Amino acid sequence: MSAATKGKAAKTAAKAQPPASASNDTKAKAAKKALVKGVHGTKQRKIRTTPYFRQPRTLRLPKSPKYPRRSVPKLSSLDQFRVITHPLNTEAAMKEIEDHNTLVFLVDLKANKKQIKDAVKKLYDVNVLKVNTLVRPDGRKKAFVRLSPEHDALEIANKVCTVSMFHPDTN
Repeated sequence: MSAATKGKAAKTAAKAQPPASASNDTKAKAAKKALVKGVHGTKQRKIRTTPYFRQPRTLRLPKSPKYPRRSVPKLSSLDQFRVITHPLNTEAAMKEIEDHNTLVFLVDLKANKKQIKDAVKKLYDVNVLKVNTLVRPDGRKKAFVRLSPEHDALEIANKVCTVSMFHPDTN
Protein backbone atom coordinates (compact mmCIF):
# COMPACT_ATOMS: atom_id res chain seq x y z
CA MET A 1 0.00 0.00 0.00
CA SER A 2 1.11 3.52 -0.67
CA ALA A 3 1.54 6.07 2.05
CA ALA A 4 -1.43 8.14 0.84
CA THR A 5 -3.90 5.27 1.15
CA LYS A 6 -2.58 4.37 4.60
CA GLY A 7 -3.15 7.95 5.74
CA LYS A 8 -6.73 8.01 4.40
CA ALA A 9 -7.58 4.71 6.07
CA ALA A 10 -6.28 5.96 9.39
CA LYS A 11 -8.35 9.19 9.13
CA THR A 12 -11.62 7.33 8.36
CA ALA A 13 -11.01 4.94 11.26
CA ALA A 14 -10.52 7.90 13.57
CA LYS A 15 -13.77 9.50 12.34
CA ALA A 16 -15.80 6.31 12.80
CA GLN A 17 -14.87 5.92 16.48
CA PRO A 18 -15.52 9.11 18.49
CA PRO A 19 -14.11 9.30 21.98
CA ALA A 20 -16.09 7.05 24.33
CA SER A 21 -16.24 9.59 27.16
CA ALA A 22 -18.04 12.25 25.03
CA SER A 23 -20.92 9.97 23.93
CA ASN A 24 -21.40 8.58 27.43
CA ASP A 25 -21.42 12.11 28.83
CA THR A 26 -24.22 13.29 26.46
CA LYS A 27 -26.26 10.16 27.19
CA ALA A 28 -25.93 10.75 30.91
CA LYS A 29 -26.99 14.39 30.58
CA ALA A 30 -30.08 13.39 28.52
CA ALA A 31 -31.06 10.78 31.12
CA LYS A 32 -30.66 13.31 33.95
CA LYS A 33 -32.81 15.85 32.07
CA ALA A 34 -35.54 13.23 31.45
CA LEU A 35 -35.50 12.24 35.10
CA VAL A 36 -35.80 15.82 36.36
CA LYS A 37 -38.35 16.98 33.80
CA GLY A 38 -40.33 13.73 33.53
CA VAL A 39 -41.12 11.68 30.44
CA HIS A 40 -44.27 13.64 29.61
CA GLY A 41 -43.56 17.11 28.26
CA THR A 42 -45.85 20.06 28.71
CA LYS A 43 -49.13 19.60 26.90
CA GLN A 44 -50.13 22.23 24.39
CA ARG A 45 -53.71 23.41 24.82
CA LYS A 46 -55.71 23.22 21.57
CA ILE A 47 -56.89 26.57 20.31
CA ARG A 48 -60.69 26.58 20.05
CA THR A 49 -62.00 28.46 17.05
CA THR A 50 -65.75 27.86 17.45
CA PRO A 51 -68.06 28.57 20.40
CA TYR A 52 -69.66 25.10 20.34
CA PHE A 53 -68.32 21.63 21.09
CA ARG A 54 -68.97 18.80 18.62
CA GLN A 55 -68.78 15.31 20.07
CA PRO A 56 -66.07 13.32 18.24
CA ARG A 57 -67.23 10.38 16.17
CA THR A 58 -66.35 7.13 17.85
CA LEU A 59 -66.40 3.53 16.71
CA ARG A 60 -69.90 2.14 16.23
CA LEU A 61 -69.95 -1.58 15.72
CA PRO A 62 -72.76 -3.19 13.69
CA LYS A 63 -75.44 -5.00 15.66
CA SER A 64 -75.09 -8.75 15.94
CA PRO A 65 -78.13 -9.92 17.91
CA LYS A 66 -78.18 -13.30 19.61
CA TYR A 67 -81.66 -14.04 18.25
CA PRO A 68 -83.97 -12.40 15.67
CA ARG A 69 -86.48 -9.95 17.11
CA ARG A 70 -89.13 -11.06 14.58
CA SER A 71 -89.88 -14.71 14.00
CA VAL A 72 -90.74 -14.17 10.33
CA PRO A 73 -89.52 -11.28 8.15
CA LYS A 74 -92.31 -8.96 7.05
CA LEU A 75 -93.34 -9.36 3.42
CA SER A 76 -94.22 -6.40 1.24
CA SER A 77 -97.99 -6.03 1.14
CA LEU A 78 -97.82 -4.19 -2.20
CA ASP A 79 -98.01 -7.07 -4.68
CA GLN A 80 -99.04 -6.53 -8.31
CA PHE A 81 -102.74 -6.99 -7.51
CA ARG A 82 -102.66 -4.34 -4.81
CA VAL A 83 -100.48 -1.89 -6.76
CA ILE A 84 -102.89 -1.58 -9.70
CA THR A 85 -106.40 -0.78 -8.46
CA HIS A 86 -108.15 -0.63 -11.85
CA PRO A 87 -107.71 0.80 -15.35
CA LEU A 88 -109.26 4.11 -16.33
CA ASN A 89 -111.57 4.30 -19.34
CA THR A 90 -112.39 7.98 -19.64
CA GLU A 91 -112.25 9.80 -22.96
CA ALA A 92 -108.88 11.31 -22.10
CA ALA A 93 -107.56 7.83 -21.23
CA MET A 94 -108.85 6.47 -24.57
CA LYS A 95 -107.05 9.28 -26.38
CA GLU A 96 -103.82 8.33 -24.54
CA ILE A 97 -104.29 4.68 -25.56
CA GLU A 98 -104.78 5.51 -29.23
CA ASP A 99 -102.35 8.39 -29.71
CA HIS A 100 -99.46 7.67 -27.36
CA ASN A 101 -99.60 3.87 -26.83
CA THR A 102 -100.15 4.53 -23.13
CA LEU A 103 -102.34 2.70 -20.62
CA VAL A 104 -103.89 4.67 -17.74
CA PHE A 105 -104.45 3.07 -14.32
CA LEU A 106 -105.53 4.10 -10.88
CA VAL A 107 -102.89 2.75 -8.51
CA ASP A 108 -102.23 2.48 -4.80
CA LEU A 109 -101.11 5.75 -3.26
CA LYS A 110 -98.01 4.17 -1.71
CA ALA A 111 -96.82 2.52 -4.94
CA ASN A 112 -93.79 4.01 -6.68
CA LYS A 113 -93.00 4.01 -10.40
CA LYS A 114 -90.80 0.91 -10.27
CA GLN A 115 -93.51 -1.09 -8.49
CA ILE A 116 -96.10 0.07 -11.04
CA LYS A 117 -93.82 -0.91 -13.92
CA ASP A 118 -93.18 -4.37 -12.44
CA ALA A 119 -96.88 -4.92 -11.76
CA VAL A 120 -97.88 -4.08 -15.36
CA LYS A 121 -95.11 -6.36 -16.66
CA LYS A 122 -96.34 -9.26 -14.50
CA LEU A 123 -100.06 -8.81 -15.13
CA TYR A 124 -100.07 -8.09 -18.87
CA ASP A 125 -96.71 -9.49 -20.14
CA VAL A 126 -95.67 -6.27 -21.86
CA ASN A 127 -92.51 -4.17 -21.95
CA VAL A 128 -92.92 -0.79 -20.31
CA LEU A 129 -90.94 2.21 -21.54
CA LYS A 130 -91.75 4.63 -18.75
CA VAL A 131 -94.27 5.47 -16.07
CA ASN A 132 -95.62 8.91 -15.21
CA THR A 133 -97.68 9.40 -12.06
CA LEU A 134 -99.80 12.11 -10.51
CA VAL A 135 -102.01 12.40 -7.45
CA ARG A 136 -105.50 13.54 -8.33
CA PRO A 137 -107.35 16.20 -6.33
CA ASP A 138 -109.54 13.47 -4.82
CA GLY A 139 -106.40 11.88 -3.30
CA ARG A 140 -106.03 8.89 -5.63
CA LYS A 141 -102.90 8.21 -7.68
CA LYS A 142 -103.09 7.93 -11.47
CA ALA A 143 -100.36 6.23 -13.53
CA PHE A 144 -99.67 6.69 -17.24
CA VAL A 145 -97.82 3.56 -18.43
CA ARG A 146 -96.09 4.02 -21.82
CA LEU A 147 -95.67 0.71 -23.65
CA SER A 148 -92.87 -0.20 -26.04
CA PRO A 149 -93.66 0.01 -29.78
CA GLU A 150 -93.82 -3.80 -30.13
CA HIS A 151 -96.97 -3.86 -27.95
CA ASP A 152 -100.23 -2.18 -28.89
CA ALA A 153 -101.98 -0.46 -25.99
CA LEU A 154 -105.39 -0.89 -27.68
CA GLU A 155 -105.00 -4.71 -27.75
CA ILE A 156 -103.96 -4.78 -24.09
CA ALA A 157 -106.90 -2.54 -23.19
CA ASN A 158 -109.24 -4.94 -25.05
CA LYS A 159 -107.83 -7.83 -22.99
CA VAL A 160 -108.56 -5.88 -19.84
CA CYS A 161 -112.10 -5.21 -21.17
CA THR A 162 -112.07 -1.48 -20.71
CA VAL A 163 -112.25 -0.32 -24.31
CA SER A 164 -114.81 -2.75 -25.70
CA MET A 165 -117.66 -1.15 -23.77
CA PHE A 166 -116.90 2.42 -24.76
CA HIS A 167 -115.01 2.36 -28.03
CA PRO A 168 -117.26 1.98 -31.13
CA ASP A 169 -114.53 0.54 -33.43
CA THR A 170 -113.80 -2.56 -31.32
CA ASN A 171 -117.37 -4.03 -31.27
